[in-house]
Amino acid sequence: MIRLTVNFLAFSLLIAILPLWVSFSPYSEWLVPKFWFIYLFYFLITYVVCSIVVLGQEKGDKPGVQLFLGATTVKLLACMTFAVIYLLYIRINASRFILCFFSLYFLNTAFEIYTLLSNLRIQNKK
Repeated sequence: MIRLTVNFLAFSLLIAILPLWVSFSPYSEWLVPKFWFIYLFYFLITYVVCSIVVLGQEKGDKPGVQLFLGATTVKLLACMTFAVIYLLYIRINASRFILCFFSLYFLNTAFEIYTLLSNLRIQNKK
């Protein structure tokens, strides 16, 4: 669990570098309003999902698979709900929103898959 936390913090800091640079550059209009709120949302939901699934994998194969499917479904629904609420309250350019929102979604999903696959490799070695 500690390894997951350290890896996730390193990953989160790594993907925050480019938006941080853009926010202080002349291209700051490329980021959507309240970008860091979206970033925080993804940060929290990805960490919670990864933690739940890793703990489930430690308990066994069957609970791990069920928790993975349930957590992925909850994450997808939470992200869709978040996007709808965000778009209802903040009027922005759709292409900028899609670029920011889905880049964060796919990067966090890639980390989630990497983490789960690395944990499966560790379990297969036992």
